[in-house]
Amino acid sequence: MYSSLLSKSSSLSLSSSRQRIWGSSSTAWLSASQRVSVSTTPPRSDDDVAPWDAVEDYHTEEGEWHGCRRDFMAPIEIPTRGVDTLHNPLFNKGTAFKTEERDRLRFRGLLPARFNNIEMQKDRFLISLRATESAIQKNIKLEDLHDRNETLYHRILVDHIEEIAPLIYTPTVGQACQEMSMHFRRPRGMYFNEEDRGQMASMVYNWPQKDVRVIVVTDGSRILGLGDLGVNGMGIPIGKLSLYCAAGGIPPHRVLPIVLDVGTDNEELLNDETYLGVNKKRLRGKEYYHLVDEFMHAVRFRWPHVLVQFEDFDSSVAQPLLDKYRENHLCFNDDIQGTGATALAGLLGALRAKGEDVNTLGEQRIAIVGAGSAGIGIAHVLYEAMLEQGYSEEKAKNAFYVMDQNGLLGKDRMDQLNPEQQQFARDEDNEMPLRDVVKKYKPTIMLGVTAVGGLFTKDVIQEMASHVDRPIIFPLSNPTSKAECTAIEAYEWTKGNLIFASGSPFDPVDMGDGKTYTISQCNNMYVFPGIGLGASLCGAKKITDRMLYIAAKALAECLTPEDAAKGQVFPHISHIRDVSHKVAVAVIEEAIANGLATKISADERQDLDHYVRSKMYFPEYVPLIEKRAISI
Repeated sequence: MYSSLLSKSSSLSLSSSRQRIWGSSSTAWLSASQRVSVSTTPPRSDDDVAPWDAVEDYHTEEGEWHGCRRDFMAPIEIPTRGVDTLHNPLFNKGTAFKTEERDRLRFRGLLPARFNNIEMQKDRFLISLRATESAIQKNIKLEDLHDRNETLYHRILVDHIEEIAPLIYTPTVGQACQEMSMHFRRPRGMYFNEEDRGQMASMVYNWPQKDVRVIVVTDGSRILGLGDLGVNGMGIPIGKLSLYCAAGGIPPHRVLPIVLDVGTDNEELLNDETYLGVNKKRLRGKEYYHLVDEFMHAVRFRWPHVLVQFEDFDSSVAQPLLDKYRENHLCFNDDIQGTGATALAGLLGALRAKGEDVNTLGEQRIAIVGAGSAGIGIAHVLYEAMLEQGYSEEKAKNAFYVMDQNGLLGKDRMDQLNPEQQQFARDEDNEMPLRDVVKKYKPTIMLGVTAVGGLFTKDVIQEMASHVDRPIIFPLSNPTSKAECTAIEAYEWTKGNLIFASGSPFDPVDMGDGKTYTISQCNNMYVFPGIGLGASLCGAKKITDRMLYIAAKALAECLTPEDAAKGQVFPHISHIRDVSHKVAVAVIEEAIANGLATKISADERQDLDHYVRSKMYFPEYVPLIEKRAISI
């Protein structure tokens, strides 16, 4: 009995030692290691029952504990009291506050009498959401919930990510951004503009959370395929960070969305009285870079280990900003590097689905239609992957046919190309149009990142399919209206003889012959949450190109043989938390191998799989207690 007691006490002590909230105890979020399980296995006989074993199944209790765990959960000290707790989305549980909590936290009488657990709340919200017809109205309802109750919001996203992700992220987030000023209700995140110059180092202390781990920042200059939306682009960082929380397991109080409001060149917005951003032409040149530089130093000053994700910056500034900060700040550009890593993972999955060796990437003929930051970013990541696979620089470069709005990038116009584009300029056929490139060079892979809807026409796709068995076609532009072709078009034009993935979600395609194809979504949400989680947990000094390659390989390895046999190139979205976990482990291993990990102990390195999983946030209500000064 004493040995049994010692064993159980030691186990509880170990769990208790982990009853901390990933660096801060001020908010109500649990990592996996905080959820202490209680065995409900019936004892062999009454004589074997120890007092701590006599626990009923808490899921079947009646009353306000029905559906709730009734075991040890570390309480969270909160700085608010009374009605202020109900108005704080990080702490608010709404009708899920139990009687003793309503008394303890001083808001008895401020809520309806009937108790709901989180499952009941979730079901009630989903009934209302599904009764709403338009996607944008569903987005508004979800963001209203986000502003009231972050735990319930993220729980719904975790449990129903296939249904909810398209409503808070692509494609609906495009319209949400366009209408952001009209629908603005309460602030979320931070805004910096030219008038704040000289004040940013102190401004960042206005943000109440002391340990921010991930920032997503945009200047609104190139939102999806919609162009310059100025401050309305805030919807992108908010949506991305929701996925960091739900898919990547980073607690909501550790993320911060930011807009650098440097004006807009969108005349429609400048003439719109409801527009909430700086009503001036966009800041450019030296003044623009000085503002960004002060911002970068300010956030790093307050949060030295924060990861900054650049999002939807115009191509003219995206690469220069990445080049300036990538060696000395923990940062990456999602449009350049995240898109590239995701596309690489998709292509490795596509090769596997075709029955080809994934190490034959350098043998492919790859047409990349779109030479902006996303297109060149994809080309660069694929090029680096080919070098990793053992191909020469010359062989790797010759695999690419990169096109912009004028046609194929050729050396005849080197003076018109930026240094990144020049790397992929070909010796001949400058400005050759897409259809002629497909006819002459017979690409095995075609990727679209142009934001020009319908660019992949029937004759282009059929020309490609006439030369290649099961061509790989990825129209990656967002939102759906900007996709280079739709899923049903690609399947009908090739009679299903292709490997397809898209940037936006498409419904399954029924070919009418008994075959139905589920469409893989080549979306950055498969990569960036895991990269952020891994880099944050290990305190990575920087994000390297090889980390992106390793992350892409980890994602590709999540594809099951069954998925590959069906022509899928990505795992089902319902497995995205497992994907993020594997990507994070791979990033940490790479950081450790190259001496870039600063915060992970020798003990934690022994079992990275368990360590990462134990640190992933899961949205669950925990007991709250009011923070008080106690003197003896």
